Amino acid sequence: MKTIVGLGNVGNEYKGTRHNVGFETVDKLAYDCGITLKKSRRFRAEVGEGRLGKTAIMLVKPATYMNLSGEAVLAILNFYKLPPSEIIIVYDDVSLPVGAVRVRERGGANGQKGMANIMALLGTNEITRVKIGIGEKPPAWTLSDYVLSRFLKEEHENMLKGITKASEAAEMIVNVGTAAAMNFFNAKEASCLLSD
Repeated sequence: MKTIVGLGNVGNEYKGTRHNVGFETVDKLAYDCGITLKKSRRFRAEVGEGRLGKTAIMLVKPATYMNLSGEAVLAILNFYKLPPSEIIIVYDDVSLPVGAVRVRERGGANGQKGMANIMALLGTNEITRVKIGIGEKPPAWTLSDYVLSRFLKEEHENMLKGITKASEAAEMIVNVGTAAAMNFFNAKEASCLLSD
């Protein structure tokens, strides 16, 4: 069972912040696939099961707050006896322009504490991830303040496109494989950046 995990922080005060684009991607997938997310005490997350094409999937929004996201992921993998290769993590990345999407099979956390916690608890960096750009931090801001800020009015359109692209990337990973998604989305993003 493929498990798609969107990272974010629970609570109304965090809705619409840059750090919650992973949650928003999972919400879009849930809507598109007709999957209802429900709170699970066992996993400390909102979870929902359904199908994406012919593949059984689970959608997950950890309720542990960002920095402890790995606790929910580890609980799910242990319960269902799933290897890390069955998960896809969707999260924000400050090194990418707003709305840009990158697919990776492995790598570091690049300062993203939720991803760092997942890799530490799972003991591997070979985890498929879909990164959504939230824009570079302004020099005068701290990183924590920036990721918890909301998008500017002029950024909204690109961000919505980014969430759509991220959900499409997750679907392609599930249905066709990570290599195909990397070839399609990473090349597409590179060509868009060159044409700007």
